[in-house]
Amino acid sequence: MTIKKLKPTESELEILKILWDKENATVREVHEELSKNKDSGYTTTLKLLQIMFEKGLVTRDDSNKTHIYQPAVTRLKTQKQFLDKMINTLFAGSSTQLVLQALGNQKASKDELEEIQKYLDNLKK
Repeated sequence: MTIKKLKPTESELEILKILWDKENATVREVHEELSKNKDSGYTTTLKLLQIMFEKGLVTRDDSNKTHIYQPAVTRLKTQKQFLDKMINTLFAGSSTQLVLQALGNQKASKDELEEIQKYLDNLKK
């Protein structure tokens, strides 16, 4: 199985978010961050990181006693993977429907609307 096909679980995604922000972290550091928002055991965090390593979602530097983990997939690639699946499964392949739904459900700020307009203008060129 290639990394491209692997989709992180919800728990793995929480760990990836921490690693994307920190760039690298020990199990203890990841566990401390996770514990801020939910009740999670250290051994559960360790096991998840080991599984993620086996799946190719993270890399591990084990040259020291304390292993340092880094994300092996980028935030952008993961966002694209989830977005592609969402468009195909929930919006029948229509990115237009996704955008209209997103803009209809959330109030976009003036800055966000300007950014969207610039993007649309560039697409028209």
